[in-house]
Amino acid sequence: MTDFRRVLGLADDALIASHRLSEWSSQAHDLEEDIALSNIALDLLGQARLLLTLAGELEGAGRDEDALAYLRDEREFLNVQLVELPRGDFAVTVVRMLFFSAYQALLYETLSAQGGRLGEIAAKALKEVAYHLDHATQWVWRLGDGTEESRRRTQHAVDRLWPYTFELFETYGDLRERWIETVDPVLTRATVTRPADDENRFRPTGGRDGVHTEHLGYLLAEMQHLHRSHPGATW
Repeated sequence: MTDFRRVLGLADDALIASHRLSEWSSQAHDLEEDIALSNIALDLLGQARLLLTLAGELEGAGRDEDALAYLRDEREFLNVQLVELPRGDFAVTVVRMLFFSAYQALLYETLSAQGGRLGEIAAKALKEVAYHLDHATQWVWRLGDGTEESRRRTQHAVDRLWPYTFELFETYGDLRERWIETVDPVLTRATVTRPADDENRFRPTGGRDGVHTEHLGYLLAEMQHLHRSHPGATW
């Protein structure tokens, strides 16, 4: 994988995850959580902007962050499928945030140690991701060890999303064991059962090669509509 595609994949992860979280704006169960999710979405958008800018420079084709975000089609996006899945209920949102932010924390720690522009971006993002991980952890605890209904929803979210976590580590496979060491205690305290890593288990893949679920196309249509409707417009 070229440096351009590697950086673009990380940028797309953050961009699509940000858009999914933004769908909670004015929809959360209370004002505090509404603001918290919106702020996390903005953090991810900031990461995406820095990474898209770097990707554009690595590509050397004159595409800036806006062109890469708004003028690519579905098959040109390289994000993992986990972040593009539908918003779901609040349990799905916080479980996905737990899985994704735990991955980002380990990945950005690794990249920051390598230095360079990508390492600088990763080091800056680490402080934000630490908050994202803590926020998700607190909510998974509360929901999993809460009412019978909240625990049922949390377990369903874990079971639904777990197969999509394998794709996170196709490039950085050595991080998965450390990732499990991060999320496993959270699920245990939440009284939620972690699915087994069965070799025969369904493992969705293809996002890094532009193969996505049917959900990404609808997301991009919404996200890109204004920019494509008014090309070149300034505000």
